[in-house]
Amino acid sequence: MSDTPLLRISGEVDRPARFSLAEVAAVDARYQIADVSRLDAKRRGQAVTLEGLLAKVGVRPAAAWLTLHSSTDDFHASIPLADVRASAMVIYQLDGAPLPASVGGPVRFFIPDHAACHSAEIDECANVKFVDHIELSTTRGRDNRPEDEKSHADLHRRQSGTPG
Repeated sequence: MSDTPLLRISGEVDRPARFSLAEVAAVDARYQIADVSRLDAKRRGQAVTLEGLLAKVGVRPAAAWLTLHSSTDDFHASIPLADVRASAMVIYQLDGAPLPASVGGPVRFFIPDHAACHSAEIDECANVKFVDHIELSTTRGRDNRPEDEKSHADLHRRQSGTPG
């Protein structure tokens, strides 16, 4: 497994870190999800829970927001940490290999039932593809998710390569 940094976690944490694929895969087994499709039939791959990653960096008590950054497509989503801490995960591997970009790799943030969060800040677009940085903060961070149905449809059309 590669030692190349895959994911960075910073902000309101005790130990900011950069994780390689090997380090993500080495997170304690109790935090690993061998088959995401058991939680959502539309998804595949191996994941580690958000809680497992946060245990490695130590979350400061003031942390209230989690901002997901994707430098690949300059996409950012900021969501309340408390709403996703226990349920969210990071999908990082598919069929024993690094998660390919075609399905949102190298890392894809996933909330199995985003609607159950009952939060206006958490929608389908909080399941961010190409995540390379997770930032914890006391206030809402950068968020450029679409705010209306047309913008939302345009975003998905651009991501899928379908002409507008």
